[in-house]
Amino acid sequence: MSVFNRDVDAEFTRGTRAIVALPDMGGNDNPRDIEARLDEAAGLAEAIGIEVIEKLHFKIRAARPATLFGKGQMERIAEALEGHQAELLIVDSPITPIQQKNLETGTKAKVIDRTGLILEIFGERAATAEGRLQVELAHLDYQAGRLVRSWTHLERQRGGFGFLGGPGETQIEADRRLIRDRMAKLRKELEQVTRTRNLHRARRQRAPWPVIALVGYTNAGKSTLFNRLTKADVMAENLLFATLDPTMREIPLPGFDKAILSDTVGFISELPTQLVAAFRATLEEVISADLIIHVRDISHHDSDAQRDDVERVLTEIGARREEGGAPLIEAWNKIDLLSAEDAEAVQAEAARREEVVVLSALSGEGVDSLLACAGKLLRKGAIVRRITLDATDGEAIAWLYANGEVVDQRNEGLTTDYDVRLSDADWARFQARQG
Repeated sequence: MSVFNRDVDAEFTRGTRAIVALPDMGGNDNPRDIEARLDEAAGLAEAIGIEVIEKLHFKIRAARPATLFGKGQMERIAEALEGHQAELLIVDSPITPIQQKNLETGTKAKVIDRTGLILEIFGERAATAEGRLQVELAHLDYQAGRLVRSWTHLERQRGGFGFLGGPGETQIEADRRLIRDRMAKLRKELEQVTRTRNLHRARRQRAPWPVIALVGYTNAGKSTLFNRLTKADVMAENLLFATLDPTMREIPLPGFDKAILSDTVGFISELPTQLVAAFRATLEEVISADLIIHVRDISHHDSDAQRDDVERVLTEIGARREEGGAPLIEAWNKIDLLSAEDAEAVQAEAARREEVVVLSALSGEGVDSLLACAGKLLRKGAIVRRITLDATDGEAIAWLYANGEVVDQRNEGLTTDYDVRLSDADWARFQARQG
C-alpha cells in the first residue's frame, strides 16, 4: 500500500488506549440511541485492537469551526485522556483537518475521526487485490484534504531552480501531486478490475442459476448465515466489518437445482463517501442479483435505524425494487438472543408482513423457511411457457424439472412438448443455455 496510507500525525498500534467522544448535534437527523452509538464507536475501535477506556457524550449546540467541541468540553476530554493515560482520542463524527489539528494541540493526544477509523479497519481487513486497491484509493482521497494538517511546515521546499525567480515546489504541493498521480493509477487499475467483474457477472447471468446477495448492517450475522447455508468457513466473528471482500458459493434451493449466494461488505451509519465510491464496483454485485436477502440483527435495539441505513445505501446504488432492483427478503436474525416474550412478539410481527423470515443463523432455526421463501419469491411472476425439446435432450429436460414447474407434457414422435411454469429470469437462463 502507498506510503500515504496512514496519517503521519495519527499513527497508532494495537493495544493503544483511547477515549471515545461522541458529539451529539441534536435534532432528529440521527434517531439512534446514544448508548448504542457509543457502543458502536467502541466496537469499531476494538475491531482493530484499540482499547477503549472511556466513552464520553457531549451535547453540541453550535459546532465550533476550530475545535468542534466547546472549551469546557475540551477540558473534560483532556482530563479523561490524562487520567486514563490514553494516547488516542476517537471523535465519533467527521471532523475537518483544522479541527483535528486543534484538538491534538488542545488535548496533547493523537486524534482520529469516524471516517479515518473506518478506513483503518478496511485497510487492515482487505484481503484481495481489488479490496486493497479500493481501500487505498479511499484512504488517499480522505488524506489528500488533510495534508494541511499533516504538514505544518508549509514553507519547507524541495527542488526548484529559480527559473521564474520564485521559490521551489513546496512539500505540501509535492505530496498532493504524488497523491493525485497515485490515485489516477489506482483508478485505472480499478477500471480494469471493474471490466473483469462485469464480464464475470455477464457470464453468471447467462448461467442457469439465480444469484442471491446477502446485505445488511455490519455485524448483523451475514457471514454466519452464509457459512450455514454454504457449509463454508468465511470469517464470522463478533467484530464490525469481519468481512470485506465478496465471496460466492453454490447453495441448494427449493425448486432449483442450485443457486449462487454472495456475501457482501457490511453497511454502517455515516459510511464514508470515499468508501461508497471506491467500493461501488463491489456493491454493484447487489444490483445484478436476482434476489436480495437483507439480514437484520433483530435483537439490536437500533435495528430499525440500521435497516434505514442499509436501505439508504441500496437506494444510492440503485438496488431498490421500486427502482427496478431485485425483490428483497428481510431475514430477522439472532432471534436466539431475545427473551421468550420478545421472541414471540417478533414472530407475531413477522407473520403480519410479507417476505419477512425470523431465524437464528447460529442455531439454524428458521433457515429452511428462509430458503423456501427465497425459492418462492424467485418463482413469483412465473408464467406457463410451452417448450418443445428433442426426446433425447435429457440435460435440458432435467433442467426444466429442476428449475421450473412442469405442469403438462405431450409426446409428439421424436419431440416432446412441455408446459413449464418459469419466471422471466429462468426463461432467459433457459434460452441462454440452449444457445
